[in-house]
Amino acid sequence: MTNLWRLSYTKLLSQLSQTKSLNPGLQIQAHLTKTGLLNDSKHRNHLINLYSKCGVFDYAWKLLAESPEPDLVSWSSLISGYAKNGFGKDAIWAFFKMHSLGLKCNEFTFPSVLKACSIEKELFLGKQIHGIVVVTGFESDVFVANTLVVMYAKCGELLDSRMLFEEIPERNVVSWNALFSCYTQNDFFSEAMCMFGDMIVSGVRPDEYSLSNILNACTGLGDIVQGKKIHGCLVKLGYDSDPFSSNALVDMYAKGGNLKHAITVFNEIVVPDIVSWNAIIAGCVLHECHHQAIDMLNQMRRSGIWPNMFTLSSALKACAALELPGLGQGLHSLLIKKDIMLDPFVSVGLIDMYCKCDLTKYARLIYDLMPGKDLIALNAMISGYSQNEADNACLDLFVQTFTQGIGFDQTTLLAVLNSAAGLQAPNVCKQVHALSVKSGFQCDTFVINSLVDSYGKCSQLDDAATIFDECPTPDLPSFTSLITAYALLGRGEEAMKLYLKLQGMGLKPDSFVCSSLLNACANLSAYEQGKQIHAHVLKFGFMSDVFA
Repeated sequence: MTNLWRLSYTKLLSQLSQTKSLNPGLQIQAHLTKTGLLNDSKHRNHLINLYSKCGVFDYAWKLLAESPEPDLVSWSSLISGYAKNGFGKDAIWAFFKMHSLGLKCNEFTFPSVLKACSIEKELFLGKQIHGIVVVTGFESDVFVANTLVVMYAKCGELLDSRMLFEEIPERNVVSWNALFSCYTQNDFFSEAMCMFGDMIVSGVRPDEYSLSNILNACTGLGDIVQGKKIHGCLVKLGYDSDPFSSNALVDMYAKGGNLKHAITVFNEIVVPDIVSWNAIIAGCVLHECHHQAIDMLNQMRRSGIWPNMFTLSSALKACAALELPGLGQGLHSLLIKKDIMLDPFVSVGLIDMYCKCDLTKYARLIYDLMPGKDLIALNAMISGYSQNEADNACLDLFVQTFTQGIGFDQTTLLAVLNSAAGLQAPNVCKQVHALSVKSGFQCDTFVINSLVDSYGKCSQLDDAATIFDECPTPDLPSFTSLITAYALLGRGEEAMKLYLKLQGMGLKPDSFVCSSLLNACANLSAYEQGKQIHAHVLKFGFMSDVFA
């Protein structure tokens, strides 16, 4: 400690700012106040910088207010702290306050306030600040130019962002990274890959952030081959142990269909963070390795890392797939304890989990408590009712939300039609049919197939046949629905004719079609046709199928 006190206060405070060491800073402030050295602007500015970086803005503001003449360094530290901590509005407010005092920005202030504009998607203000940048001659500063590139991209102006990038006289790796990040975040993955090639040709060496962004682009494109090449670059350049790169690799391999590689990379991470755990747990769920996902969740909690809403959403999917209501309810309790129940993403996960576990009353409770119900939540609840044969509840909720103006889509209509069929309610089928035509879903293959199936199950074969005939390109589910309906209602000849049409179109029958046709042949006492269908059952390998 003696050696530390020998350092000048400014150097010591600078080191504390870098490490965000708040408590020693408070002790030094007390000492500076006692000795009268707090009036030194350098000491005061270093303390404002420390408090801003630590997010203790009350202390920073107090020092600023007590300064006889707060300078540009004081304000820049405060604005930078707000921006780095994600408080865009506060950073913008501080900028206006500084501007009203007649202080002009420099190459350190501009990037911070532009970052605040990016956070708040304040394009209009960002353009105004861009104008000030040009007038004051800072547009050639690489740091300022890079932040402008990001600001325009984050505000959805990718063309302007690219134009500004092209105007940077000496692009460094940060310039390229700014554009890579913008392209990948806006799902322009191919463009990011092309830009990466341009960067290599220009002679700029990629760093871990460049390669992590390009890995995200590979993930978005599903290009695991290119992803493996980037993995090789990471190893060659010594960035493979970088946490950003490792997390991107886990995500890329998991989403690219190679869970084994994802787990290998994950196991090589010395201290996995929450992003690492989220990537591997989501990967296990994606590959339907649900038990492994739950094991990973337990390992994560034992390691001392608490799950966030992304972790819990993946875990809820695993619980739903495994039908583990007890574990699901435990996760629900954890969500309440962490006070993230209001997140719609999490709420939908809970609704889906409870419905998959046949606990629709709990799912409905979650749905009713949601402050802002959207179509995703509605579909989760309505589909859950339909899948659990709570058909009246499904239709009641649809009618209720239809009058509230929440809307509907293809998924909603499929669930409602399934429940209408379950209730043998042809009038509801007709109403939904009319609604689908009015809303432009009459050409949607899934809706068509569901209408054929629902009309068939409601014994409305003429309506089912009409829908089928109007379908420009009927697929196997269309044929299956109508053939099954014909067979169940004793119209075996129509079922056989439809089967011949299916064969004529080159479609391969499935076990459901063959089962329905065998029933039709039995009803018709059509022994020869039955033998033909039996031959198809053997040919297509359906003999072990219980339906055939």
